[in-house]
Amino acid sequence: MTVEKAQTLIAMSCYMALVILIGVYYARRANSSSKNFFIGDRSIGPWVTAFSAEASDMSGWLLMGLPGLAYWFGLSDAFWTAIGLAVGTWLNWLLVARRLRTYSVLAGDAITIPDFLSNRFREQRRLLMTTAALFILIFFTVYAASCFVTVGKLFSAIFGLPYPGMMILGAVFVLSYVVIGGFLAETASDFMQAVVMIFALAVITVTGIHAAGGLAPVAEHIRTIPGFFEFFGMARPLLSGGVQETTATGAPLFGPAVPYGWLAVLSTLSWGLGYFGMPHVLTRFMAIRIPAELDKSRRIATSWCVISLGAAVLIGLTGRALYPAALQTRSAAEGIFVLMSGKLLPPLLAGLVMSGILAATISSSDSYLLIATSAFSKNIYQRILKKAASDREIMLVSRAVMLTITLIGILIALDENSIIFNVVSFAWAGFGATFGPAVLFSLFWRRTTRGGALAGMLSGGVMVFVWKLAVRPAGGLLDIYELLPAFLVSCAAVVAVSLLSPAAAPEIAAEFDRAKAQAAARDQL
Repeated sequence: MTVEKAQTLIAMSCYMALVILIGVYYARRANSSSKNFFIGDRSIGPWVTAFSAEASDMSGWLLMGLPGLAYWFGLSDAFWTAIGLAVGTWLNWLLVARRLRTYSVLAGDAITIPDFLSNRFREQRRLLMTTAALFILIFFTVYAASCFVTVGKLFSAIFGLPYPGMMILGAVFVLSYVVIGGFLAETASDFMQAVVMIFALAVITVTGIHAAGGLAPVAEHIRTIPGFFEFFGMARPLLSGGVQETTATGAPLFGPAVPYGWLAVLSTLSWGLGYFGMPHVLTRFMAIRIPAELDKSRRIATSWCVISLGAAVLIGLTGRALYPAALQTRSAAEGIFVLMSGKLLPPLLAGLVMSGILAATISSSDSYLLIATSAFSKNIYQRILKKAASDREIMLVSRAVMLTITLIGILIALDENSIIFNVVSFAWAGFGATFGPAVLFSLFWRRTTRGGALAGMLSGGVMVFVWKLAVRPAGGLLDIYELLPAFLVSCAAVVAVSLLSPAAAPEIAAEFDRAKAQAAARDQL
């Protein structure tokens, strides 16, 4: 190992040790009860709520997937995705956060999304809860796999070591500290990791633009690529066997620009709809100590999101100007952040900056493991399989489930050619369409019934698979991101089945009115 790589490793090892120490610090409190382990006893403040929500949301795709998308296809796809996510972030905090925090307490002090949906309709047979928990297990396992791919690519690119071993090492590290510290360790470390992520993005953005001679030379270079610097056009790299072709002098070759019409824009903007169904973000709303602090959290979270997304897109564009032919496959393009860090920064600083990718990966995968685990242990094992289970038994089952999910995620992530952005987009669509409409209608429509919520979840979740695997490959007008049609189908199912079902019992309607009144009263404070 060279001296430079050793310095990078030292910086990243120090960061990883700090994360473990946070887990150890919170271990005793987290393991005192399952409520503390899964939701921190609703005790986190506004800054930690905001930063941990955004850090767990963005994952490694913010520093690898999104810059890689901009590096490969140019401005349009990455820009409209970023706009959709920024608007979705703001709307989710504005519309959902306070109502969910209030309603989840009234609805049997629910600490998970399956808990809330089940308690909201006071179901007896727990079909809604079981369905929600199973979808969470499916999509979070895929999500966790995307994080393991990220950390495997990161370590493999930095140290030149085989991808499978590096990916497994990262997965084991994440599992270890979540088992130790639970939700409190997760949110505390996520706060730190959100700071590291935005620091890393800022450093590479500024350094990259400076190395290129300023924004003007960057824009001048990428304008020479057809469709690369357009809002309604997209670059088309010329490929041979999946590798971008180059000229005799090594310059990358592109074909004519691909039109990026309004249907494509609408499809990409629909990323924002996903926020309404993200369990790892919604859980943060439920965990804040005082609902009135959510307004402050909304401003913090939205600002962080806008700055981070803008920097990530700029990094991809600047990277193409600086290193036009360095990354010649779609999968390799997701390493542009790592390449710029290694080329432009001193080794110790590069290690700290690349810890931003590690931070993004850890902050997301720990959330995915924790929420998927709670979905099984609290909502299936305790409520259905063994109602008399002790709190200690639930904690033991939780750890076994975490290990199982990690192992499945490792198996999915073994393909080092996986494209992080594509894996994340599928899981994102799954959560958005499965839970988004069910949560929104449950919070804001008094007439929503248990049958309507269940129909919405099933139709939305199934449609994501159908559209992705059977409809979208046909291309043309059907080439729409699966979240949009699946979300609309889910909304229609909620409304139709609710209207065809008998109205909710008076006590359910009365609880809805109390939640609405309490949320409105706090809005006026």
